[in-house]
Amino acid sequence: MGTGTGVSSEEQDKAKRGLEGSGFDLPINGQANLKTATSDDHFTHILFHIKSSKIPAVINYGASWCRVCSQILPAFCKLSNDFPKLTFVYTDIDECPETTQYIRYTPTFQFYRDGERVDEMYGTGEQRLHDRLWLHS
Repeated sequence: MGTGTGVSSEEQDKAKRGLEGSGFDLPINGQANLKTATSDDHFTHILFHIKSSKIPAVINYGASWCRVCSQILPAFCKLSNDFPKLTFVYTDIDECPETTQYIRYTPTFQFYRDGERVDEMYGTGEQRLHDRLWLHS
């Protein structure tokens, strides 16, 4: 069934995933260091790049239904502009169910340095997140 736009409903659903589909008015990332994992395959590719490039990174595991996640998401996006040497990744656990099956709390932030996970933070708090980003940048 077509939508009259020449774009399948599957493609429309995919376009609404991740940060773009959050429905929030999020700060614009001017550093090109903010990525969204929209599927298990995409997230696996992003993780491979983080581990092989050894670029410092932070992954925000969240969910669209999580109130606490929605509170910290704008700050996460804003902070991506303040820390241009870090790669920021947003991963919705419902969009990447296989690769995030061991995430038990949302939001969870994992910090990578030299290709290895070095830290993890649970919950919210813009200042807490800022301090961890500063520590790992």
